[in-house]
Amino acid sequence: MEIILAKSAGFCFGVKRAVKMAFEDSDEETYCIGDLVHNPIVVENLKKIGVKPYNENITNKKVIIRSHGIHKKLLDKIKSENQVIDCVCPKVKYVYKLVEDHKDNYQIVIIGSKNHPEVIGINSYADDKAIIIETLEDIKYIKNKPTFIVSQTTSNQNFFENAINMIKSILNDDIIVYNTICSATKTRQDEAVELSKKVDAMIILGGKNSSNTKKLAQVSEINCKYVYLIETIKDIDLSILKNFNKIGITAGASTPDSVIKEAVSSMENYDNNEMMEAIENSFKRVRRGEIVEGEVLYVTDNEIMVNIGYRSDGIISKEELSSNPDVKPSDLFKPGDHIQVCVVKMDDGDGNVVLSYRRVENMKIWDEIGEKFENKEHVNATVKSVVKGGLTADLDGVNAFIPASHASIRFQKDLSKFIGQDFECEIIDFDKAKRKVVLSRKNVENEEFEAKRKAVYENLHEGDVIKGTVQRLTNFGAFVDVGGVDGLIHISELSWNRVKHPADIVSPGQVVEVQVLNLDEDKNRIALGLKQTTKRPWDVFVSTVEVGDTVNGHVVNLLDFGAFVRLESGVDGLLHVSQIAREHIEKPSDVLNIGDEVTVKVTDIDEENKKISLSIKALLPEPEKKEKPVEVKEEKPKERVKERHFEKSEENKAPEIKQDDFNTTIGDLINIDLNDVTK
Repeated sequence: MEIILAKSAGFCFGVKRAVKMAFEDSDEETYCIGDLVHNPIVVENLKKIGVKPYNENITNKKVIIRSHGIHKKLLDKIKSENQVIDCVCPKVKYVYKLVEDHKDNYQIVIIGSKNHPEVIGINSYADDKAIIIETLEDIKYIKNKPTFIVSQTTSNQNFFENAINMIKSILNDDIIVYNTICSATKTRQDEAVELSKKVDAMIILGGKNSSNTKKLAQVSEINCKYVYLIETIKDIDLSILKNFNKIGITAGASTPDSVIKEAVSSMENYDNNEMMEAIENSFKRVRRGEIVEGEVLYVTDNEIMVNIGYRSDGIISKEELSSNPDVKPSDLFKPGDHIQVCVVKMDDGDGNVVLSYRRVENMKIWDEIGEKFENKEHVNATVKSVVKGGLTADLDGVNAFIPASHASIRFQKDLSKFIGQDFECEIIDFDKAKRKVVLSRKNVENEEFEAKRKAVYENLHEGDVIKGTVQRLTNFGAFVDVGGVDGLIHISELSWNRVKHPADIVSPGQVVEVQVLNLDEDKNRIALGLKQTTKRPWDVFVSTVEVGDTVNGHVVNLLDFGAFVRLESGVDGLLHVSQIAREHIEKPSDVLNIGDEVTVKVTDIDEENKKISLSIKALLPEPEKKEKPVEVKEEKPKERVKERHFEKSEENKAPEIKQDDFNTTIGDLINIDLNDVTK
């Protein structure tokens, strides 16, 4: 059998670049949109290093953009929310630019598969208005106007040329054609055509969803009757190839070199392997690491001898029987028992095969864990220790790792508090070959939280009065657990009175009765009120206190005109400066301090304006009035007043007033002639 390998089989430049970037830059917090390349082996290897499928809820993570590209709007969204590992083939990006530069002046035509990721990406740079030519029938949708034509990079060269010729024959306007078929694709197709002419059968290696791999098979079928498209050499029965003298092998642009080498090696060694198998079939073969079935021959205190059908018997030491060092071999098995064992070593020096029962049990556990991983079942693990980056846990005797970011739904600064705890977890990564199990407690908590959240919003209504537990305090309010979901009591809703800090009213762990004020499921917000479950202080006051009552309180504020006193019911009353003491004081702060306990009398209640007047003075006794002593004055003897008689003399007589004296006019007084005035 002659095997001929095409010169250009395997990774093209774009795929090689994409694979290199993805494997170098990825970690357990990396996500990929679709398949990086159309090859299941590459995709599976990415999963093994922790790369997960992308979803729209991913933020602040690494996201791989596949080699075929994605829609422009989706790319812009991801760039705004995440760190991008851009693995898009440079030749595909070149097509993006061509289309974007010509979309305004030309109708864009793309020759390729409508549903192929690359074509969808190219079309997005034409605002999703391009005409896609998947078959020659699609040419009828092209309008007679200036046209710009490109191709999917993995298109069939013959189909592209036929389509262009037909388009040119029906259009009268300007046509610009860019043959954007990748040169590597064209080279592989040309080599496949020539190779298929020389051989009896062709083997095409590559992903079954790969466009360029399918086209290699199509062009090979033109000249060769027997063409086999397979992902790996294991997908074909090599005995079929006995009938061919010459076999050609080529591979798609996304096929790793390891797959090609494995195929060539398997085919070259097929004849030799067939002969060796015939010889080996004469006796049972066993290999190191293989699981075989055997029969217990005898049991001692330290070991068990087992017949495994090989030319030598096998021995299981006490250490390889169980992880429990105190167990006795006779407690587990007796002669004649059939058991499965693992081949540890082919020769212990005495010609016996070294076997292990403990490792088989361990492998069964790994198989069970793998099955749970595939079925997305939850598992229970016990946290053992804190290590760099997270926690180690015991999962049915298997060491598992819980990343710090998956230890809880909330950020945890101190992971040591989880040691010894049993976690219900989801298996987020599993690799039996590498003995790797990665768990997430956070994912389970998210599921539990979502279930609780839905239940809470289904059962809660605005106005409901419910009980909750205070979780934590902030400057603006208190968060309260109401059935697994946190609601917020804003600081203004804690009390009818002004609150400086929530800690003055509530404390973490306290059970409180609250009223539901508002529900917003879309924003996951529940507004709660504590004060609404208590009577208004004013209502309590007016129902229990009347004018004239004596009440207690404490000073909460001091001003120049008086002091405000908070009474036991929670309302504030004014103690005017004039009502603080009997004696005159300049200002309240001279005799009172904030926080002082005082007893006051209610002197007035203004229900309309909700004002209360208080007095200390009214409770103080009035001071006693002192009587002034009566002064007794001695009467002096009255002096006898002597009567005096005055005789009128000429000097003492009043002047005589004559009638003419009253005839003097104002004019006489001011010496003015009134006749002159009238004139």
